[in-house]
Amino acid sequence: MSETSPGRDCPLCPRLVSFREENRANWPDWHNAPVESFGSTDAALLVVGLAPGLRGANRTSRPFTGDYAGQLLYPTLKRFGFAEGRYGESPDDELSLVDCRVTNAVRCVPPQNKPVGAEINTCRPFLNAEIDSMKNLRVILALGTISHASLLRARGLKQKDWRFGHNVFHELPDGLVLADSYHCSRYNTNTGRLTEAMFHDVFAEIASRVRA
Repeated sequence: MSETSPGRDCPLCPRLVSFREENRANWPDWHNAPVESFGSTDAALLVVGLAPGLRGANRTSRPFTGDYAGQLLYPTLKRFGFAEGRYGESPDDELSLVDCRVTNAVRCVPPQNKPVGAEINTCRPFLNAEIDSMKNLRVILALGTISHASLLRARGLKQKDWRFGHNVFHELPDGLVLADSYHCSRYNTNTGRLTEAMFHDVFAEIASRVRA
């Protein structure tokens, strides 16, 4: 266990530990452990999701890899120059990130893909330490309201002063920019809450700010 990443057998959240052990018994060939961030700590952009998906990152070991959300996120990153290579929904595909890092507010898969408040709070120090380790960081993209709230708390800020809104950009006191987007989940895209064009609009603005 390091400041920025929990160890493979992190004991901090009893419910998540129990679920991890259950998954290891059911699917012994899966990753079934905290999922480490993807991309360089030298990056200017940090994308923060909620938590690993059971059959996505919890299986493959890489954030947003092997589930529907990754099918929108990674091609979008490629479109705006934050990734290159082939995304094959596997950690051994040819995809690499460019000036971008991807992580989650909670590093272990939760039951029903829904972490509880105590688990979000317990994992937050890893997120905050990761932000502090990224010396070239300029923009943080929060995917969804929970990631938005956890990022604000990590920086000692109150949610009421920095309200979530899709394609809203917040200039934080420490000089970082917090960008908000609806999460690129299957539910949000199937219901029309988030369209590909809406997601692209967010990244167009992010690209302009990172490369200004």
